[in-house]
Amino acid sequence: MSLAALQRDLRRRARPRKAAILQRFFKTGPGEYGEGDRFLGVVVPDIRAVARRFRGMPIPAFAPLLKSPFHEERLLGLLMLVDRYERGDDHEKAHVYRCYLAHMPFINNWDLVDLTAPNVVGTHLEHRSKAPLSAWARSPSLWKRRIAVLATFHYIRQGQFDESLRLARMLLNDPEDLIHKAVGWMLREVGKRDTRILESFLRRHARRMPRTMLRYAIERFPERKRQAYMTM
Repeated sequence: MSLAALQRDLRRRARPRKAAILQRFFKTGPGEYGEGDRFLGVVVPDIRAVARRFRGMPIPAFAPLLKSPFHEERLLGLLMLVDRYERGDDHEKAHVYRCYLAHMPFINNWDLVDLTAPNVVGTHLEHRSKAPLSAWARSPSLWKRRIAVLATFHYIRQGQFDESLRLARMLLNDPEDLIHKAVGWMLREVGKRDTRILESFLRRHARRMPRTMLRYAIERFPERKRQAYMTM
């Protein structure tokens, strides 16, 4: 279970044509949010399969993946961290959380955030201070702000909505479309569990919300109600 063996397993699943598609899909061109990222062409189910096969590797052995120039290697390392967090005792959970934070500069695309932040950050802070979420929501880093928002998905799944709503209010004026989508998505998830809470939020804030954020939040509403909100 060496790092070299893990990387060989991942690369044998690579498809060059898929890599070209992923390069475009994840906006890696000049000035785009994923500028300079590189892809091998490995799909997520195959990355998960490699993670399962090598799940016994100690964290220091696979940690170099977290700084890899290749997107799929970073995702593989992050998914292995999630697995270690979910199976670990309190000591290992704390170690995984610290490792995740140490590598935040490399968690730099929306899939890397979305597939990991609820499981590690959200879970770890459930019974701890939420001050880190507020700090990240104020960060100039798009990806730290998205980590803060997506971490709250864990609380939504537990029926706890306050953190998601608090960060949504903080980010109403965020300039980035990827934050508008993330906040709108979390609001929609709140609404799936309690429509009254979502509509109470919308009555206060819908007029100020970026249209993308609002559109994502009301996606499950009946057409007539959606149109009414979108024309406010």
